[in-house]
Amino acid sequence: MNTTSTPPPLVELRDLTFGYGDRVILKNLSFNVPRGQVTALMGVSGGGKTTVLRLIGGQIRATHGQLLFDGNDVTPMHQSQLYAARRRMGMLFQFGALFTDMSVFDNVAFPLREHTRLSEDLIRDIVLMKLDAVGLRGARDLKPSEISGGMSRRVALARAIALDPDLIMYDEPFAGLDPISLGTAARLIRRLNDSLGITSVVVSHDVNETFEIADHVVILANGGVAAQGTPAEMRASTDPLIHQFVHALSDGPVPFHYPAPTAVQDYDRRSA
Repeated sequence: MNTTSTPPPLVELRDLTFGYGDRVILKNLSFNVPRGQVTALMGVSGGGKTTVLRLIGGQIRATHGQLLFDGNDVTPMHQSQLYAARRRMGMLFQFGALFTDMSVFDNVAFPLREHTRLSEDLIRDIVLMKLDAVGLRGARDLKPSEISGGMSRRVALARAIALDPDLIMYDEPFAGLDPISLGTAARLIRRLNDSLGITSVVVSHDVNETFEIADHVVILANGGVAAQGTPAEMRASTDPLIHQFVHALSDGPVPFHYPAPTAVQDYDRRSA
């Protein structure tokens, strides 16, 4: 008899609603982030993907519903509880967001110095291990201005894993990278997820590279989940919106033209 059970998801969104004033961004949004997997969060620009990351980290709070991190609702957490939860999360910001006046070493050491009381000798060993994991131990004494954009992204990833988090969130990790750096970043995300036994959420518009590393894909549209499943299931979808997004088509449910009067109305001077 097989007694193996699926572990509960690390992150759960339950009927979650969020907006700015009267402008609703997410409405009754529900999906899970499976533990130990790479989940890709995708969709058209302005669909709320980065908003979801900010909600998970508690930077903003849902107006309705629940957002559970390892079974605990983030929304009502007090500052000390939120601080403890964030210690179990790593964040790779778009374009890295390194401290420009710090060396590569000090950037990676920052969360260790901020959140722990480890000795400097131990911090040094951890930082060098994390930099080695992303292939940049030799760049430890350089400043962010002295390394490339792709290398900066890898330093930021080393910083994100410095505290051995349970969850790493990536906000557009492939934006602005050349094909070599992009492929390197994608493989690194997959390798670190598997070797460290962590859970990853990747916000990306790069369909091909993201589908290569993702176990689970969630596509957002109109404030909710338009579709979710494996990359293969998303590629095979006959839903017009999913088909348009996955295959990068200009024609489909997402229009090319911004709403406007008819051409006759705009060009006919007599209607002015």
